[in-house]
Amino acid sequence: MHNLTLLSEAEKNRIELDKQAAYAVWQVKNGKKGYEVFAEIANGVDDDDEREFFERAVSKYKIQMGMA
Repeated sequence: MHNLTLLSEAEKNRIELDKQAAYAVWQVKNGKKGYEVFAEIANGVDDDDEREFFERAVSKYKIQMGMA
């Protein structure tokens, strides 16, 4: 078990971005949102590395949820 409060801010941000990616893919798969949700979230991420991380997470979840 891990204590998430001990993580750095960068690690916490990546966990949050990963959760947002999973939820966004779920929303699109289930017809709750359109594909523009991915761009909306990515455009809100200022850091290039974090934005790339989010985009990779979206790709990962699309595959896992059978959308690739």
